[in-house]
Amino acid sequence: MKSGQKSTIYDIAQKAGASPSAVSAALNDKWKQRRLKQETVDRILQVARDEGYTANLQARGLRKAESGLAGMVLPDHENRFFAELSQQFAREAHARGLCPAIVHAGRDADAQLSSVESLIAYSVDLLMIAGATEPLGLAHTCRKARVPHVFVDHPCAEAPSVVTDNTGGAALLTKTLLDVMEPPSSADPATWLYFLGGEQSLPASAERILGFRQQTKAAKALFDPGQVLACGYESDKAEAALAALYARLGQLPAGLFVNSIGCFEGVLRFLSGLPEGDIVRSTFGCFDHDPFATLSRFPLRMIRQRADLMVGEAFRQLDAGTSEPRLIRVAPELV
Repeated sequence: MKSGQKSTIYDIAQKAGASPSAVSAALNDKWKQRRLKQETVDRILQVARDEGYTANLQARGLRKAESGLAGMVLPDHENRFFAELSQQFAREAHARGLCPAIVHAGRDADAQLSSVESLIAYSVDLLMIAGATEPLGLAHTCRKARVPHVFVDHPCAEAPSVVTDNTGGAALLTKTLLDVMEPPSSADPATWLYFLGGEQSLPASAERILGFRQQTKAAKALFDPGQVLACGYESDKAEAALAALYARLGQLPAGLFVNSIGCFEGVLRFLSGLPEGDIVRSTFGCFDHDPFATLSRFPLRMIRQRADLMVGEAFRQLDAGTSEPRLIRVAPELV
């Protein structure tokens, strides 16, 4: 075959050791009517993928029935929340007799799409997508391949989605912090409660910032746009942002709402270089949960996202065959 020339069903038949009609039946999902053996179909589909037929299989929705694989795509495994999502997904998949296939794709939209396409190429029976950066494109790919799918953490306007009530959770944490702080003064920025971390362009962060602003405004404790420091989710950026705030104020702020456990790691690194007396004057909260945080040198209020409830609800949507867009919010809990 010439370089760049696409394979035909005859090429695939030769490499798979099957007849062209068997290849056609396998690619068109009619192999059961032809009474082909499962191992023959598997071999044909693998050769088709190797020969560049993956995109065609996806576009036409030609999937092997009941592969027994349950696919999940998530940003990372290091974040405790995503790790809990992954663990709960595996439990629910095993309980249904499925084998979980979990892919770490980062926050890059192209990497997430590539991961979804790869799982579809392996004929997963369903897909759960967590933390999607561009969910509409992923939903389109799943629909095209006729793969049941649901979004978790970040919603999709065109598919079932299960998310944390970020606005309500942020408002709860904000109120809890303000209740234990001295009343802030508009004239003294060091007495204010600050929001640190996350990206305003991402749905979860945007909703948490909304909850923070609503609650601080209601408490007459919102004085300046600079109280929200959306510096990203990386721990080093959170550390740098807090260091800059400390330099500007000449001390730690009276209150700090940290948006994610990853950002909190950066906060802890910065705090580790300060005297005890500098730290105890501040009040800290984190929108995320880690049991090791109970060992910190200072009181810490945390919001725990209910990964168990979210994954359970997402599987209920998949079990019910729900494909219409709907948004389900799961309330987090204060720890």
